[in-house]
Amino acid sequence: MKKPNLDQDLMNTSFTDGTITARLNGKSCRLRLTLGALAELEEALEADSLLALVERFERGHFSSRDLIRLITAGLRGAGNTITEEEVASMTHEDGVQGFVALAARLLAATFPGGAEEAELDGGA
Repeated sequence: MKKPNLDQDLMNTSFTDGTITARLNGKSCRLRLTLGALAELEEALEADSLLALVERFERGHFSSRDLIRLITAGLRGAGNTITEEEVASMTHEDGVQGFVALAARLLAATFPGGAEEAELDGGA
């Protein structure tokens, strides 16, 4: 399996608005976690705060369903009309490892300081 190119991935990240790009199903897609996308994600994952949401992923306590929900929220936040079922059938050139790396990049672009930043921003 090919190792993800994190240097290239970081070049495709805009830390000013949290938008990242990724190749899904062989096409370039934009993802961004807007406030609305984060609220949708909190509800879907039954997280009681932004801090709890970020910590869940930072600690590696997430399921494949959580990845699907995070990626769906990111795609919707960037203006894509897509369902969780469509995301579940998507492919990434790096397989499951690529989706995990994508989730990490999306959260890093949204919260460059990680859980500490989510807590400083109010945690909710």
